[in-house]
Parts: sequence; C-alpha cells; structure tokens
Amino acid sequence: MTFTNTRFALTTVGFGMLTQLAETIRRAHYRRIFGSATRSVSISLPQRLLALALVAFGLYAASAGAEESRTLARSDGAQVPVRVYGVDAASCKGVAIYSPGAGGTEKGLSYIAKALSSDGWLGVVVGHKESGPSALRNDMHGFDLKGALLKLTTDRTAYQARWMDIGAALDWARPRCGRQFAALIGHSMGAATVMLEAGAKNKLNLNGKDRFDAYVAMSPQGPGSIFPKDAWRNIGKPVLTLTGTSDDALEGGWESRTLPYDNMPAGCKWLGVIDGATHMNFAGSGFSRKTEKLTIHATQTFLNSLAAGSCAMLADEDGIKLRHK
Repeated sequence: MTFTNTRFALTTVGFGMLTQLAETIRRAHYRRIFGSATRSVSISLPQRLLALALVAFGLYAASAGAEESRTLARSDGAQVPVRVYGVDAASCKGVAIYSPGAGGTEKGLSYIAKALSSDGWLGVVVGHKESGPSALRNDMHGFDLKGALLKLTTDRTAYQARWMDIGAALDWARPRCGRQFAALIGHSMGAATVMLEAGAKNKLNLNGKDRFDAYVAMSPQGPGSIFPKDAWRNIGKPVLTLTGTSDDALEGGWESRTLPYDNMPAGCKWLGVIDGATHMNFAGSGFSRKTEKLTIHATQTFLNSLAAGSCAMLADEDGIKLRHK
C-alpha cells in the first residue's frame, strides 16, 4: 500500500468509527425512548477521542499529498477539469502545472506529478478540452492520426484555450503554496505550450505571457509548422528539455527535438537525451519505467536547485546524456 493510500485508509477508518459510534448512540437513544428490553450501550470517552483523532489525522493527510479531481473556472467562464496532487502549504517548495499532449487528459502525466508532489511540489495536471480526446477524434475525420495531430497542434485557438486553462490552474494553486515559485511542465503539444508561454517565436501569431519561473519541455518540437528557425533565441528563463533516441517527431527525427536547446541563450538551460526513450514513454505509456525514473530525477534536480536559488549541474548517469549552458 502506498503512503497516499495509507492516508486514505486512515481517513476512511476514522469516518467509519464515527459512523459506527453515531449509529450506536442513535440506537441507545431509541431504546431509552421506546423502552427496549435490551440494555443501552454506553460509549466511552476514549473511544470518542480516538475516532476524532483518526479523522483529524486523515483530514490533515488528505490535504498534504492527496490526489483529487476538481473543476476550475477559467477567465471566459469555461470549466477546466484538473487533477490536483496536494502538499502541505507550509512545506510547499513551489507550484508545478502540467500540460499534457494532444488528446491527453488531466489523468495523464501522473507518474511525474506524484513524484514531485511527494518531494513537496503542489501539482495540477490540466485537462485541455479544446485539444483533448474529443477534439482529436473530431480532427481525425478525413485524416490519419498524423494528419489529425498536425491539424490540432497547429490550431491557434487550441493554444489560446490552453493558456486560459493554465491561468486558471495557476491562480488556484498559488495561494495554496507557501512559496511563489512556479514551473510549467509539458509533453508533446504540452511542450509546444511550454515554449510558446516562455516566449518562443512562432507561425501561429501567439505571444506567450511568460508567467512561470522555470519550464520543462518533454519532447519539444523543432522548426516546422509551429516554430520557425531560431524561434527560441529570446527565451531567458531556465528551461529543461528532454527527449529520447526513439522520440521521433511529426516533422523530423528525434534529433530535431534537440534544436530548441541549441538555439536558446545560455542561462540555466539543460538538455537531457534518454537512450531508447520513445515519445509515449514520456507520457508514462509503454515500457516506460526507465524513462519515468530518469525524467523524474532530472526534473527534481532542476527544479529543486532553482527553488533553492541556484542552477545545479546534473552529471550524466546510466541511460541519459545531459548538456547544460
């Protein structure tokens, strides 16, 4: 049983004990009123205190590390489904907002959201309805999967909706963390969302707001239908980019995903290349355990050092090659 599940179990036990006690008291009261021949059951003070203590502990635990689904309102009034990975506000290192790829939902990227939550990062995985499963299915009318993905990932209005979704998540999360440091983490179309938010030039006439202190882009796109050559040269904030040697892009091989790093100016910029990692491994699909582990370690080291006021240098380890500038 995981620690989160243990918390949930303790919370359940606490409420269960209260429910049983309430039912016992109700029956005892009923017997007193109606003269039941059965002797009323007495409830000791230690039993009541134990039940209340378990509930209190469960409620505290639920607020510090529990997962929950919520719906947030964005600036245009639309509802945004999110998955929250909570932490205790007093020990919160910062806020991490996660943007999944095209066709993804708020239930995705759970492996990294859970890991960072256990390390003190309040996480919110955003469900982008305008570029989620229904939108991708609609775009497949008359297209194969690649064509539908290209259509969706070059839709200007989809990114505008994503930015509103992310704004709603950020506004909700920041007051619930004792630290104001915030990072945006995205995969695939979510990585494009990250780069656009950070200020990358683009062919969609979009201007990012650069609302975050740091960025993590898993499977970022190189020059193509979204980004022109030299699109990333003005990104000043710290950025970690991650790809794999089997992470082929819609418009190029896996090597094209390293070009954003090459084009960005120095200043806490990292590139990690994971040996054998596929595109969907970064989403937590397939035989992804190695990719997940290396992605989590690199991201934790990157964000923790920045939150502490520095930019650490992560050495190569088995399965990943890293560059920094």
